[in-house]
Amino acid sequence: MQEKAFLGASRHALPLPGFLWKRAIRAAARKTAASLNFMTDRHHVVRNYVVSELPRAGAPLAPEAIAKNLDIPVAEVVGILEELERRMTFLVRNEQGAVVWAYPVTVDETPHEVRFDSGERLFSA
Repeated sequence: MQEKAFLGASRHALPLPGFLWKRAIRAAARKTAASLNFMTDRHHVVRNYVVSELPRAGAPLAPEAIAKNLDIPVAEVVGILEELERRMTFLVRNEQGAVVWAYPVTVDETPHEVRFDSGERLFSA
């Protein structure tokens, strides 16, 4: 694979020097890593759980169910969900506080439907 990048300008594609686009990628990676510094191990556990469980459940995940399945106090789960949502990092909850969207999956209908071999069906953001 060739390491080239092009910038579209009107009907033309202009080649970018490697040092420029590689620098931009490194800067974006540093910024992304820094934006996740707030996450504790528990944040990752909760986030990973909701992403993997939403397709199986096919319905919003209540904080109480998440807490029970992960053996984490409900108040702590609610706090983690609030922080993940507030930082617009990974998830969205409905009016009842249940998770309906955890990037990249959602139980809300979108134009992007995903079907798994196991029969699970969900939508993607």
